[in-house]
Parts: sequence; C-alpha cells; structure tokens
Amino acid sequence: MLNLILLLSGVCAVGMAMPLPDFYSYSLAAGDGTGIEYSTAHAGRITGIRIWEYSNAYIGGIQLSYDGNWTTLVCANYGTPLEMTLLDNESIVQVSGKYDYGYIYELMFVTSQGRSFKVGQPSGTSFNFYPTHDGSELRFLSGRHNGYGITSIGAHWAVYHTRDNSVTP
Repeated sequence: MLNLILLLSGVCAVGMAMPLPDFYSYSLAAGDGTGIEYSTAHAGRITGIRIWEYSNAYIGGIQLSYDGNWTTLVCANYGTPLEMTLLDNESIVQVSGKYDYGYIYELMFVTSQGRSFKVGQPSGTSFNFYPTHDGSELRFLSGRHNGYGITSIGAHWAVYHTRDNSVTP
C-alpha cells in the first residue's frame, strides 16, 4: 500500500511540473447536416476567408487561407466569391449565422480587432460560435455539404503557437 501511495505521489508531482496542453474547444455543428463531411483543417494560421453565396439564397461554398495558401474549396463556387483578408496578428474569435431549409443561409466572422465579415441572408435559426478559453482563435471549420451548398458548420478553436512554440498575440 505504501508503494502505491509513493507511486501516486510521484505521478502527481511530475504532472504538476509538466506544462498544461493547449486549450482546445469545439462548437457543435449547426444545420441539418446532410451530405458529405468536410474539414478545412490545415497547417498554419488562418489569414483569409472566401464565401460563395447563391444570389439571395444559401451559402454555396467556403474556402480558408492559411498563411496565404488557400485550402481546397468546400462545395460549390457558383457566383462571385466574397473575401476578407485578415490583418497581421488578427484572428477570428466568433462565427455566427443562420440555417434554414437544410442549408446555411448566413455566416458572419468577427475578428480579434473588432472587424466583421458577413455573407448571406438573415433567414432561419441563429447560431453563435466562440471559443471557451481565453486567447483561443478559430483553427478550422468542419461540417457537411451536399454538392449544392453547405448543410452544416462547426468551429474548432485553439491557442495558436508558432513553430518555435511561442504564443502569438
């Protein structure tokens, strides 16, 4: 019994000395969620957003830029894309929108510098995503699409670390 107590004491002491893991949170997907799964996960930091909207209707496609490199387009690229480029040390700290009739109809991204980027129609049920830990930012989006439009969207949040493991502001 004494050996077990000493072993557990050692594990607790080592655990206290080790750094805590990065904070991560997930905002559960909003929308009906039919179709094919997607994820925009990519190395680097998000530096831009492109959204395609069917005229006066739902969101047709999403694309994120990581360190200036655009990911593969999620779903459809009908119409003209609307785009926001983030400033240096700016990050996305909130994603809101609306879904209705099986599709995401509106998306709004809010940045750490108070800027916002809104695309789509204000129709349907509202959702609001934000990180649960201070200092976290949007790392990637995931959900489902049916080839015509985005049917669900969820947000993944974490603290961003540079290659030398320092935390950026």
